[in-house]
Amino acid sequence: MKKLFAAMVAVVLGLSISAQVAKADGSDEAGTADKVTILLDWFINPDHGPLFVAEELGLFEELGLEVELIEPADPSAPPRLVAAGQAELAISYQPQLHIQVSEGLPLVRVATIVATPLNTVVALADGPVQSLEDLKGKKVGFSVGGFEDALLGAMLSGVGLSLDDVDLINVNFSLSPSLYSGQVDAVVGAFRNFELNQMDIAGRPGVAFYPEENGVPGYDELILVAAKDGLNNPSLPKVITALEAATQYMVNNPAAAWELFVKGREELLDNELNRRAWRDTLPRFALRPAAMDKGRYMRFEAFLLEQGLIDQTTPIDDYAIELD
Repeated sequence: MKKLFAAMVAVVLGLSISAQVAKADGSDEAGTADKVTILLDWFINPDHGPLFVAEELGLFEELGLEVELIEPADPSAPPRLVAAGQAELAISYQPQLHIQVSEGLPLVRVATIVATPLNTVVALADGPVQSLEDLKGKKVGFSVGGFEDALLGAMLSGVGLSLDDVDLINVNFSLSPSLYSGQVDAVVGAFRNFELNQMDIAGRPGVAFYPEENGVPGYDELILVAAKDGLNNPSLPKVITALEAATQYMVNNPAAAWELFVKGREELLDNELNRRAWRDTLPRFALRPAAMDKGRYMRFEAFLLEQGLIDQTTPIDDYAIELD
């Protein structure tokens, strides 16, 4: 199956994979693979599907790459480690990229993995919050301040409320449990492909309010970032080529792709929550990971400026590009 799919990729590209590798690094006869380290944003989960499916299909190997995928001990560290030259790529988030670039971190978006927001405001379906207006005077849990506060504030402003109208409570990463226990009436920062499924499995279904439908510009959730001084690395376009081929395979063959994703990790990943998350994330993966909508990025940066999360805008070509 790996060899068949690799051949399909070559046809789509209009050239053999071996020829592409030779063109990129001039090593037709070199037997060594180019090593690339990619830092994940969190523990392995369906959001990372294209990376692991590409690995299992042998797409990285066919392109002359030896890719190492690493879970971080500290989820906030990967972008900074890439900026410091400790890895070639890291999974990050578009909102985080804008903020970190404004702080001077030399990072550049080079690809998109999940092309829609996943973040939501969630409440219990049978609870007191059935609309954003119902949040007035209620307790709202959050995990990470900053962007989540701004996101909630923008959503509230659309119904004539503000952050002063709610009681914000830091529940760390216990979003769903804090709802079950009644500690809070709603949470911000819940991912629609995970927490909503988790709540449904637990018999406590949720109701979600989507930022992009309530005053927040659309944005890419998961992206790949590289160091600004590492953009000439010929391995980066190859990684993106493999991701595009893997994503196409996943969309066309979701069941087979799921088996590849959990292969060797069944005890960790093969459960009801991840199967549901896989189903719900598939339509959100970027079919053209390299492609970027500049206007979309600029609109979102303007939103962050308006919310006070950044002090000034940055020329888009300084922090988000399409690699040739």
